[in-house]
Amino acid sequence: MELILKQDVINLGFKDDVVKVKNGYGRNFLIPQGKAVLATASAKKAHAEILKQRAFKEQKLIDDAKAKGESLLKVNIKIASKVGSGDKLFGSVTSQDLEAAFEAQGQEVDRKLISLPGRNIKRLGSYEAAIRLHREVTIQFPFEIIPEKA
Repeated sequence: MELILKQDVINLGFKDDVVKVKNGYGRNFLIPQGKAVLATASAKKAHAEILKQRAFKEQKLIDDAKAKGESLLKVNIKIASKVGSGDKLFGSVTSQDLEAAFEAQGQEVDRKLISLPGRNIKRLGSYEAAIRLHREVTIQFPFEIIPEKA
């Protein structure tokens, strides 16, 4: 079943993408939730026209996302966490912690756009998080987890 996405769907595609999905997923979830419409011939034609009109606006969004990425890379983030024996953390560091660290630095990044290696981190050290600012702009953001001072 071919569908045109009306909004971003994680692990499937972005808004205005034409995707192929299994019939049940499209019929029972995507279409009723308003996340997609059936990709008929007339819908594809209208979709192509809309994409032509959006091309210029899209370039501005990409430029803005790149500028934001450059400003984020200038920020140095060190997350302090309680440490047990060796370099093992009590608990873990997640994208929510990284979002809070960005907010403390005056930057705004949604945690849904932050992807950590292994979804959470349980040891001290230096890591890189992938931050998706736009469908075509993803930055690798380096950060460090340090022991919390007692």
